[in-house]
Amino acid sequence: MSDSARPYVLVVFGATGFTGRLVAEYLARTVGVRVPWALAGRNRQKLAEVRAEIAKVNPECASVDLLEASVDDPASLARMTAATRVLITTVGPYAKYGLGVAEACVESATDYVDITGEPDFVNEVIARCDAKAREKGVRVVNTCGFDSIPHDLGVLYTVHKLPHDRPITVEGFVRSRGTFSGGTWQSAIHAFAHMRESVKRERTQMKGTTEGSRRVRGMRPRLRYDRELHAWACPLPTIDPQVVLRSARALDEYGPDFRYGHHAEIHSTAVMAGGVVGVGALVALSQVGVTRRWLESFKSSGEGPSELERARAWFTVKFRGQAGDKSVLTQVRGGDPGYTETAKMLAESALCLAEERATLPARYGVLTPAVAMGDALIDRLQAAGIVFEVLEAT
Repeated sequence: MSDSARPYVLVVFGATGFTGRLVAEYLARTVGVRVPWALAGRNRQKLAEVRAEIAKVNPECASVDLLEASVDDPASLARMTAATRVLITTVGPYAKYGLGVAEACVESATDYVDITGEPDFVNEVIARCDAKAREKGVRVVNTCGFDSIPHDLGVLYTVHKLPHDRPITVEGFVRSRGTFSGGTWQSAIHAFAHMRESVKRERTQMKGTTEGSRRVRGMRPRLRYDRELHAWACPLPTIDPQVVLRSARALDEYGPDFRYGHHAEIHSTAVMAGGVVGVGALVALSQVGVTRRWLESFKSSGEGPSELERARAWFTVKFRGQAGDKSVLTQVRGGDPGYTETAKMLAESALCLAEERATLPARYGVLTPAVAMGDALIDRLQAAGIVFEVLEAT
């Protein structure tokens, strides 16, 4: 089906979930009915409740269409994906519910965005969907929330401030204040349960890969006190380094030899020690089926922080870049990382794919945000209030 024959520019799948509702609210405020879009999920009554909520934000959105679709019904996924240019999915954990959605998008030649932070899922999507997506001219873009847009686009923004003909090293330092939803908790427990695979992946990243004459590798994670930041730099076992290194392999501006290291920036020794112990305990408990199910029962998908809690939340990610005698310190910062800003990042990613398709680089397949959208998405996010800035340059 051609784009002109599709009734929708965007469809929000999982609109009745916590993050899905936030995406719908963001679109109601910023897009209204300027572009045709729809809410999708398995329960029409709950979808109607979401539509009534966003109509309070923007009365025009009382006319937004509702589509019934379920991950358990491949035919419904095919109908949904064939009806839109870009699909936004917030249905997670993605390792359980996401692959069929991505495959349906590729079959329908529909661009796709999600907010997964699950490395195993992303690797499976690459293995199952990349070749066909390239063949069909489809962009499948994972990690379009706090995992991993500030990190992926922050590194891209940083390397653009450095000479590209020299080896480049970038280190990222993350600080945040915020709470998390049930969906994020479920995804985190799944990731901890597969920590052994993550360790193997990190070792592979440190060895690096060579693309022609270019080398790309991760930095060995280690706990240390960083005297420039006056803070502890604590290794952070997230998907973000994997995403950054994928971008570096695909884009020439990352220099002939690129290295990336990723850390939490912690200013309290007590908090640092408690975090190390706490994460270690979660990893250990998630390895055993009984205790893993016990952990999963603490928060169910669909739960999330209150509006007041989200209003008080914030994040910063600093990037220290070095290329020969040139150095730069940059920062990406915004509000509530897990939900308010994640919804914004996800919606703007989808709008970027939909509205700027003709001017985006002609790259297709399973892509990172930096490779798929790059500067175009940075510009949109800055216009939406997420700050990209240079703090120091020498």
